[in-house]
Amino acid sequence: MILVVNAGSSSIKVALFQPDLTEVMAGQVSGIGGALAHLKLGAEDQNVTAPDHDAALTTILDSLARQGITPDKLTAAAHRVVHGGTSLVDPVAVDDTVIAGIEAATPLAPLHNPNNLAGIRALQTLAPGLPQFASFGTAFHANQPEVATTYALPREPRSMGIRRYGFHGLSYAWIVTQFGDALPERLLAFHLGSGASLCAIHKGISVTTSMGYSPLDGLTMGTRSGAIDGMAVLRLAEIYGADEAAHMLNHESGLKGLGGSNDMRLLLAADTDRAKLAVEHFCYWAARHAGSAIVAMGGLDAVAFTGGVGENAEPIRARIMEHLSLFGDVPIHVVKADEERQIATDARALMTEAAP
Repeated sequence: MILVVNAGSSSIKVALFQPDLTEVMAGQVSGIGGALAHLKLGAEDQNVTAPDHDAALTTILDSLARQGITPDKLTAAAHRVVHGGTSLVDPVAVDDTVIAGIEAATPLAPLHNPNNLAGIRALQTLAPGLPQFASFGTAFHANQPEVATTYALPREPRSMGIRRYGFHGLSYAWIVTQFGDALPERLLAFHLGSGASLCAIHKGISVTTSMGYSPLDGLTMGTRSGAIDGMAVLRLAEIYGADEAAHMLNHESGLKGLGGSNDMRLLLAADTDRAKLAVEHFCYWAARHAGSAIVAMGGLDAVAFTGGVGENAEPIRARIMEHLSLFGDVPIHVVKADEERQIATDARALMTEAAP
């Protein structure tokens, strides 16, 4: 069985898959590093002690064993890694070179890559013989044309890695697999949740996406501002300081900043001007960015929605499509997000390739 691991700063989420990619179990340890952590996995739901990621993964492995999934039944661990930089552009088997590459990309994702690495290193200690694999949130966008990824900056900052990378790549890769041979040639895909982005997918390949150097850019999101003039960012940093400005843009803006809540369900139910503005802002700017993406792939054959909002908020899908009606009547698809199964799919493919 394949254990998929998504290690964050204070939680580790896991999902367990059979070789045929049937999900057996899913859960997490939350509150890592706090006075009291919590395990919810399969039939177990209890408080635990987890001062660090090693302890949290030990708790997860012990819980699996109590529920009949002993370590010898695991064939691999597959990790979600947020940023692969410019060198890690495909799913890979983890070795020292890959670990060094993830470390090298840490300045590009300082809040995420160290936690992803903590999960990898913990399993190296706890299950040293278990093969490990990594899938990267940036990899799906790695083959975009240079004109789409390059900021119009001088050579020096560009040489330091200041460029567009794009995110939510595992979600978009999953969408592509779900279409199979019926994949539209020019597919506009929206991943709409607390984080929101879109991707222009031409013949199965990402040609542009709305997120850029960081996940802040692009669409209006739950708590992120989305696209904002760089001079406005500098002014906010001047007034509030760089750290407070960064916190504001990432955690206090977007739907929360406009409507008072980052929960789309509450905003749709609220009969206030503030909530209505937040909802319309979300839809309007999704469509504005979509127009740019449609230009990048030379037209539009179909639209796909995924993510918590994309899958469940029909009024949001309808409003975005109303804005896009000038591009004609195209098929609309709703795809259930399953990044964990995509990660397991990647690991299974790599194991199959490596088999004698």
